[in-house]
Amino acid sequence: MSWSVLIVNDEPMTRNLLQLMLKHVDFKLSEAEDGVDALNQVRQNRPDVLIFDVMTATDDGIAGYDALCYEAAAADLPMIVLSAKTQLRAIEQGMRDRVARCLSKPVSRSELIMSIREAVGAIPVVQPAAANGAGSGRIRA
Repeated sequence: MSWSVLIVNDEPMTRNLLQLMLKHVDFKLSEAEDGVDALNQVRQNRPDVLIFDVMTATDDGIAGYDALCYEAAAADLPMIVLSAKTQLRAIEQGMRDRVARCLSKPVSRSELIMSIREAVGAIPVVQPAAANGAGSGRIRA
């Protein structure tokens, strides 16, 4: 089965890199440059999973996240946060109810693909053993 993935990032170079990482996997890829563009795309053609950066130049990714939470078309849309921010735990706490996974940049191709497959339910989620609570993790409310 081919899943659709919407990549939301304000940096064209980052969107291109993510496209390159995922193009040889059986995903239908689309892009949005900010939260407004993402909302419009979700309304027109709902993806199976959304990958987004929490901070963009044009809007606050958390505000974009909040807008998506109130959008009926995105009611149960799995979201993966991809961020250069170092405080991923704070991001996770603020978005606990909807985020399938928080990943820090740079992310490996294998981790990104595994995260997408987990988010769409293609593979079971395995909770990592967290020695000190640092690093990326899966969120289950």
